[in-house]
Amino acid sequence: MIYLLEDDNNIRNFVTYALNNSGLSAKGFEKPSEFWEAVKDTMPQMVILDIMLPEEDGLSVLFKLRDNQSTRKLPVMMLTAKSTEYDKVIGLDNGADDYVTKPFGTMELIARVKALLRRTENVEDDEEYVIGNLYLCPSKHIVRVKDEDISLTLKEFELLYLLIRNKGRVLTRDMILEEIWGYEFDRENRTVDVHVRTLRTKLKDCADVIETIRGVGYRIGGNDR
Repeated sequence: MIYLLEDDNNIRNFVTYALNNSGLSAKGFEKPSEFWEAVKDTMPQMVILDIMLPEEDGLSVLFKLRDNQSTRKLPVMMLTAKSTEYDKVIGLDNGADDYVTKPFGTMELIARVKALLRRTENVEDDEEYVIGNLYLCPSKHIVRVKDEDISLTLKEFELLYLLIRNKGRVLTRDMILEEIWGYEFDRENRTVDVHVRTLRTKLKDCADVIETIRGVGYRIGGNDR
């Protein structure tokens, strides 16, 4: 079940109708209070959030989702009219996994929702990865730096996991976008760079394990780290 929190009746009804008619299951909510009551009753597979809402804004809702252990790993897509790069960065920095601006194409929205849902499937890799003071266990979704648990969004975790399991190999931005998001972005999109930046911040003393290859992309373990 996908939960959509959107106060515009027309958009809410349109999006839920489109998702339900594409083989997915969706339910819309006008107010955050209604949304929170539904979450208590049934945990969704994914959440789509507008930013401008009554009672509290979407970024506040996002923060609460990420701050709660039971909802921390839920994939979250922001759906909003705020389209500047600054607004997108704010949303991604606060833990959003994707960001769609209004107006949007129905087919693109459905494709991006399905791509995000595909990434939520259980990881079967039982291997544990250790690079210096950095530890990652895919099957348990655990990341630690110097034995301290690090909380990552779904996309941040997948990005780190992708780089680690390709240790020593340079991954271009296009390769990362295709692997993690499941579809292509335009060349001006800075989603990968934004996620790398927030990931480095959260990794603290291990931030430098992610090496920037100027004009190409990123890698881990280029210098036998």
